[in-house]
Formats: sequence, C-alpha cells, structure tokens
Amino acid sequence: MKIRMATRSSRLALNQTRSVAAWIRKQMPHAEIVEVPVQTRGDKVVDRPLAEIGGKALFVSEVERCVIEGDADLAVHSLKDIPGDVPLPDGMELMCFPEREAAHDVLLTPDSSELEALEAGGSIGTCSPRRVAQLRLRRPDMRFETLRGNVETRLRRLDEGRYQGIVLAAAGLRRLGLLDARAHWPIPIDLCLPAVGQGILAIEAPSERSDLREILQGLEHESTRLAAEAERSFLKALQGNCHVPIAALARVHDDGARLSLDAFVASSDNGRTLSGTAERYLRGRERENQISTAQQLGAEVAASLIEQGARKIIVDAAMTKERHARQGNGHGPDGDRYKWGR
Repeated sequence: MKIRMATRSSRLALNQTRSVAAWIRKQMPHAEIVEVPVQTRGDKVVDRPLAEIGGKALFVSEVERCVIEGDADLAVHSLKDIPGDVPLPDGMELMCFPEREAAHDVLLTPDSSELEALEAGGSIGTCSPRRVAQLRLRRPDMRFETLRGNVETRLRRLDEGRYQGIVLAAAGLRRLGLLDARAHWPIPIDLCLPAVGQGILAIEAPSERSDLREILQGLEHESTRLAAEAERSFLKALQGNCHVPIAALARVHDDGARLSLDAFVASSDNGRTLSGTAERYLRGRERENQISTAQQLGAEVAASLIEQGARKIIVDAAMTKERHARQGNGHGPDGDRYKWGR
C-alpha cells in the first residue's frame, strides 16, 4: 500500500510527519510512505506578524489542498495551526490525534533564567500575542518584540544577542531533539496557558477513506482526542482568531474520570484580560458521549467568557485590522513590536 503524506517543508513539520510514518511502518512493514512537502506562504513570509498576512491558516490551507486535489492521501498538521473559526472543507476530517506532547511554553535564555530574573527593559522575542498578553501581566516592564522564522532561526537570533530571551513551545523543541540541549525555563501553565491544540498533531484525511481510518485507529489517543475536542469547541464557539490573544488547555484527570478546561482571552488594545474554567465528569459514559461532553465543555467555557465581554474584544480586533488595511499602514511604523506590550 502506498500512503502519501502532505506536510509543511520545515524541519519540525517533517520530523512530526516522519514520526507518524514510523508508526505506520511498524504496523505495515511493507507500506510505501511518500512525503509530499509543501512550502506554505506562512513559511515564506517571515518579516511580518502572522495576523497581518492571513494568520495560522497559511500553514494549513496549502497542505490541505494537496489532499483535496488528490496529490496526497492525508496531511499531518500541528493542531494549533488549524483555525477554529473556519470549518474544515466538505468531506475532510481530523481523523486521528496521536498522544499529546508537552503543552507548555519555555523561556530560553543563555543561562536558564526565570522570567522574574530578567533585567527590566530587556527584550523578549515571540511571535505570539497570546504569550505577550499573559507574560506582560507578570513583567510589564519588559519589551516584547516580534520574532518569526523556523525554530533554528529563532534560536540563532537569541544566540546573536538580539534578545534577552525568547519563548517557544516545548513540544516543538522536544520533537527536534533540542529541548534538553538548550538552557531554558519551563513556563508554568498558571502563568501562561498554551495555544489551543498546542503539542497536538492532527492527521487530516477524507472522511470516505475508511482504509486510512482503520490504519490510524491504533495511533489515536483517547485523552488527547477529548482535550482536542474541548479546546477546538471552545475556539469555535468563541469565533476566535489569530488577531486576539486566546489560550486554552483541557486536561483529563483521575484516570479518565473528569475533564477540565482553563481558558484565557485578552484585548490587544488595552490589556483587558478574561479567564474561565469548568470541568465535566466522564466516568461511566460511552466513548461518543465523552466526545460530545468534551465539546459541550468547550462551548460552556466560551459562553462564560462571552458573558464577560469576549465577543466585543474579538469584534474590536477585527475592526482594528480592517481599519489598518484601509489606511494601508499594515503594522505601522513600530511593526516589530506589540503596541501594548512595550
């Protein structure tokens, strides 16, 4: 059997895809696995914040198109790159979620400094408004500057002394075999909630491909599926996008007895922050009922944040983006910095 796997062409994306391919080969030693690498626009344009050039969907749509047009059988994505406010194309589904890697972020510095130990006024590099919104609550005296590019590029800029520290996802560093080799401080979850789906791989394929579903069912991780469904449901109900700092983390507790979800939303204009949390019990429920319960949990937390004013934050962010586009100024004269995170 031949299986063509579409993926971004970055080293990290290829490593992630190869981990899936390795698992398939263990189950099907005679399978022919073919990589279909795609260089997306999100990979090509690295001098501007993602929110200004189309958001994280730029990392997914061109890879997804390979499957839709028949050039690949499935696609391997980072779940956090898949937009929550846009449905999947007709006939496509997220068929498999392998076990989640670490969800937290890490602060990389030359000497493993904690956030509190950084020199006031120093710069922290990150491409994430979500990280800025949360970290500035603890360190409003730091400068947060846009840092894009692949993992190797970001690490090189840290080594060149351009930043006092940079923030990356632990999952990506671990999948590249770099986490233990670099001085870093694991950022506590209660200080910085991760992005929706952070640390989760999503295998997308046509719903009609029952042969792929059968192959991948052993790679599916139940707790990761529940977390992904809760977090994605939250993002969908919130109608969240990359223009607004949004974070969420679902976790299974007590050997599968209950599922919790913590979430965060902030305004990019004035630093207003909202948070919510809830949990549901799972024990004794059938599998399909557990999944629907996870989805209900996500919608419930989203509703609580909407009651607090999250919808206005999201609408205001969209209007600000449209205004900047009409003015033709894109990101303005200080486009390399987050306006309210200096």
